[in-house]
Amino acid sequence: MAYGQTGTGKTFTLGQLGEEDTSARGIMVRSMEEILTNVSPGTDSVSVSYLQLYMETIHDLLDPANDNISIVEDPRTGDVSLPGATHVEIRDEQSVLELLKLGEAHRIAANTKLNTESSRSHAILMVHIKRSVIGEEASNPSETEKSSHFAKPPKPLVRKSKLVLVDLAGSERVQKSGSEGHMLEEAKSINLSLSALGKCINALAENSSHVPIRDSKLTRLLRDSFGGTARTSLIVTIGPSPRHRGETASTILFGQRAMKVENMLKIKEEFDYKSLARKLEIHMDKLIAENERQQKAFDDEVERTNLEAEKRVSEAERNFTDALEKERLKCQMEYMGSVKMLEEKMIENQRKCGCGGLTMDKCNGEGPGSSIGEDIGEVKKMLEKETHMRKEAEKEVDKLRSQLGQCTDAGAGVDAEILKLQIALEDEVLQKRKLEEEIVVLRSQMLQLTFEADQMRRCLSGGGPGNAYTGLDSPMSQVSDNGHKTPVSALFDQVGVQKVLDLLESEDANVRIHAVKVVANLAAEEANQERIVEAGGLTSLLTLLRSYEDETVRRVAAGAIANLAMNEANQELIMLQGGISLLSITASDAEDPRTLRMVAGAIANLCGNDKLQAMLRSEGGIKALLGMVRCGHPDVLSQIARGIANFAKCESRASSNGIRSGKSLLIDEGALPWIVQNATNDAAPIRRHIELALCHLAQHEVNEKDMINGGALWELVRITRDCSREDIRSLARRTLNSSPVLRAEMRRLRIEL
Repeated sequence: MAYGQTGTGKTFTLGQLGEEDTSARGIMVRSMEEILTNVSPGTDSVSVSYLQLYMETIHDLLDPANDNISIVEDPRTGDVSLPGATHVEIRDEQSVLELLKLGEAHRIAANTKLNTESSRSHAILMVHIKRSVIGEEASNPSETEKSSHFAKPPKPLVRKSKLVLVDLAGSERVQKSGSEGHMLEEAKSINLSLSALGKCINALAENSSHVPIRDSKLTRLLRDSFGGTARTSLIVTIGPSPRHRGETASTILFGQRAMKVENMLKIKEEFDYKSLARKLEIHMDKLIAENERQQKAFDDEVERTNLEAEKRVSEAERNFTDALEKERLKCQMEYMGSVKMLEEKMIENQRKCGCGGLTMDKCNGEGPGSSIGEDIGEVKKMLEKETHMRKEAEKEVDKLRSQLGQCTDAGAGVDAEILKLQIALEDEVLQKRKLEEEIVVLRSQMLQLTFEADQMRRCLSGGGPGNAYTGLDSPMSQVSDNGHKTPVSALFDQVGVQKVLDLLESEDANVRIHAVKVVANLAAEEANQERIVEAGGLTSLLTLLRSYEDETVRRVAAGAIANLAMNEANQELIMLQGGISLLSITASDAEDPRTLRMVAGAIANLCGNDKLQAMLRSEGGIKALLGMVRCGHPDVLSQIARGIANFAKCESRASSNGIRSGKSLLIDEGALPWIVQNATNDAAPIRRHIELALCHLAQHEVNEKDMINGGALWELVRITRDCSREDIRSLARRTLNSSPVLRAEMRRLRIEL
């Protein structure tokens, strides 16, 4: 801004074009040369407006027909703008010279005694520069975001600058300038506006509470140039003639007063929402295409797995049926053959015994009838014959006895064969049981894949990916969109909860891992939780958490416990069975962020129960929750913040009802520094839970001194101004207004809501 008496060189200093002699160029041309040298056509844009303030009316020097431009002030920021002015995009130095030449041709000037071409208006050149930059929070994405298809696109920012060059009309005394008629009215208007400018400078230099900015359009235009956020330079021009000593002294005093004004420089940035929206639309289209491709591949994989599982099940059933039928036929044939062989041997023995008896009958029936001698001889012969036959019979009996012993041995062999067949049948029954167990596992795997496919479809239809484990934040839906049961619910009808829980004790590690995953998914449905607890599922999960060192089993078991912990009745059972101690031990031992997220989610659910707060602290639950901060993963920190918010809310409710008194257990455990540190966390879920926790902690008067010393008061004030949610802002404002201690500290620090 150039200020001084008429004819002292203001226009020469600012607006000289210097077309023939470049060394004579004014500040307007030189500043535009500097700007054009340092801008980039790809990211920067430069536009120019050239105006004049004549008789308290703003005229457009680039469009003379536009002769009554209004001034608009932003009520929030105080920025001054002229929406009706002509804005011309600048690309090179020649276009600048042409615009300035056009504006000078339309500027009002007149011949006075002090200057042959005296400017009768204030000339204002406004240069607007915009530069597109990338937001700092997105300029260095993490490795996880680089590898993820769902990484956030960078946020485009627009950094704006405004250069205002003002060639003020010269102040003049009427008797010296000789102005008459219309020129006299022009001189009055000029002096009035310059007088208003001087009053504003005096008020700012003296730190007056009232600055008369609205007394003139000139001061309204220059509102953000003095006492605002701009860097302001003032050029004071004076004449060397002793005749103008009074005007010279007045001009120098004006400059001295202006030097006392201090401006607070500030960079102004805003989001380029249109560019961001376009980038988000492109990114969303890419994500949708990628999700459709993944969904198609996933559906193909599920179909292939289903076909393979059905094929394996049918093949196993067919092989088992064929093997059982073959074994049955084989046993039946061997049994029939053994029975037939025994019958043949029995018939042969009976035949042999019958022939021997018939011979003896015939021998006993013979006898001579002639004489005694012959009878005696015959008797002797018969006795000898009988003795011989008796010996033969005894031999035959011995032979039969030996054959009978052989038959008995053959019967024992048959019994051994039958025993062998029984053992083989028992082996077949055992193999059948194993096949049934494998069928159960395959069916559960198939239902699990179907469930995951339904989950993916719900995520896609919902507009984006959900949480990695639905049970931690909200229970899964019990019915699908068409009203049928979900595959996880159908698992109860086809397999049964007891069989699934029995698989938790399987010796096969893969079967055990799969079983605990199925239980975790079942526990995510509220309708299944009671059946799982009644069948001993909670005890089994706690046993797995206590005894197994496998990271997958511990992670999924913790997730299942987190799902069960959403039910208030289950929360007390978990505490009574030592669940919080087991979760605390797991939190100290685990390093995997996924495991820590499950454990933090379970503890966060328990923190929302008013009856368990003392037990949570005594068994190390609060320390375990704060100890997981070491992980630093956003999902883990989000669950920790949720647990702290739940705990603080319960404490606030208990204090309001007179149930509890004394300092917050969270403050005793040293949670306040972490809460204050993360009150401005970039992740929205973490920041929202922390803001709620701060509001609830501040509602109890015994916590107020620690919160003031820990810097929480400043965060509460920030929440009332910058929080994105109206309900949290209102809660913070009510909390601050209801606390005499916090209000007194705010008055001491001169903080106003």
